[in-house]
Amino acid sequence: MNANDRAITGFAMAGHAMVHTYELAVPILLTVWLVEFSVTSATLGTVVAVGYGLFGVGALPGGVLVDLFGSRRLIVACLFGMGSAFVLLGLLPGVAGIAVALAVWGLAASVYHPAGLTLISKGADERGAAFAYHGMAANVGIAGGPFLTALLLVVVEWRLAVVLLAIPAFIAGAVGLTVEFDETAAVDGDTTAGDDDSGKRAGDERAGEKVRDDASDTATAPDVDSLAAFVTASRELFTAGFLTVFVLVLFNGLYYRGMVTFLPEVLSDVLDPLLAVDPAAAIGPVADSPAASEFDLSQYLYAGLLAVGVAGQYVGGRLTDAIEPERGLAVMLTLLVVIALLFVPASGSLPTLLAISTALGFALFGLQPLSQATIAKYSPPAYRGLSFGFTYLAIFGIGALGASLAGAALTYGSQTTLFVMLAGFEAIALGLAVWLIVRA
Repeated sequence: MNANDRAITGFAMAGHAMVHTYELAVPILLTVWLVEFSVTSATLGTVVAVGYGLFGVGALPGGVLVDLFGSRRLIVACLFGMGSAFVLLGLLPGVAGIAVALAVWGLAASVYHPAGLTLISKGADERGAAFAYHGMAANVGIAGGPFLTALLLVVVEWRLAVVLLAIPAFIAGAVGLTVEFDETAAVDGDTTAGDDDSGKRAGDERAGEKVRDDASDTATAPDVDSLAAFVTASRELFTAGFLTVFVLVLFNGLYYRGMVTFLPEVLSDVLDPLLAVDPAAAIGPVADSPAASEFDLSQYLYAGLLAVGVAGQYVGGRLTDAIEPERGLAVMLTLLVVIALLFVPASGSLPTLLAISTALGFALFGLQPLSQATIAKYSPPAYRGLSFGFTYLAIFGIGALGASLAGAALTYGSQTTLFVMLAGFEAIALGLAVWLIVRA
């Protein structure tokens, strides 16, 4: 990587880690809220889905703002906004307060993915490597957020814990104001264009040449600064290929949100009889603290399993430079369908539970760089922010319904109901990935 690539990648990694730190702290906090507020999984899943939904819905206007104002400003605003939201989470009372604070977090966090991914796709020459490191940073947050949250809950009350969690976002935002880089270094002067169906990029990418996006002419693309321009840009963006990718990531988003939101609760339910141990006994000197009742060994297992995703992100990112991303997507989606169907049968013993959960962590996050590269392949550079805005609206906005659906499945059905439903979501996504491969 050159100096500009390193600066962009480092800045984006910091933002990405913070976004997912807070995103995955929520499922740990959810296990505490279920006890403190005496609400059902269905009710609290719907409350949490509000914040997660805005996380996705805000991505679309965020994508428009990225194309107008650039990535740096939005990422810095995102960091300060997320920190403020977690301070509010510690101050506002009741389940309604949780809903409001998470809504603020969702709006602030929503701009990150269109901003960060546009920054990498337009600014980094070594895009595959940048996506790989960017994804690995996400998993530092994905695993670190639950782990740090669980650790804080052992020694402090949850409201103080969330305020302490806000501090890193403020620090990262302040540091982000000083970073220098060229946001469009990888596409400056690149006005070549082609249809998203041409399939001509793969050979150049594998040969290590400069990325050329399969899209329309970047030199004449207008700014998306009005409703009419937005409609025009959207029509140009939604080719048959991009529409397929949009629906694909939507169903993957339902799977992702449904899986990660209630996985701590599922793990707790299956681990208690397997371990047959009082979790508080493992705390040692602080076993008598008021927070000891919040200790749940499954929370640490959840964090550890998510950490496996670092390897998945790295492998997925490297695969984007080695093979067509659609083919990599199909492989990962197949694994995720199989994992969902095997999860409940595998939970009968600790070794098989650990094995299936490790595979889940690897595949769930190994898919993400391949998904991002596919989005980039089927969208023009001029509307890259808009393309990520639409797709992250699908992944995290519509996909937030996965949390509500998962809560309902557990409340009115069973764990088997939940995992069969999730397998169905991913099977649809797999069918669409196969269609992209066939039509290429």
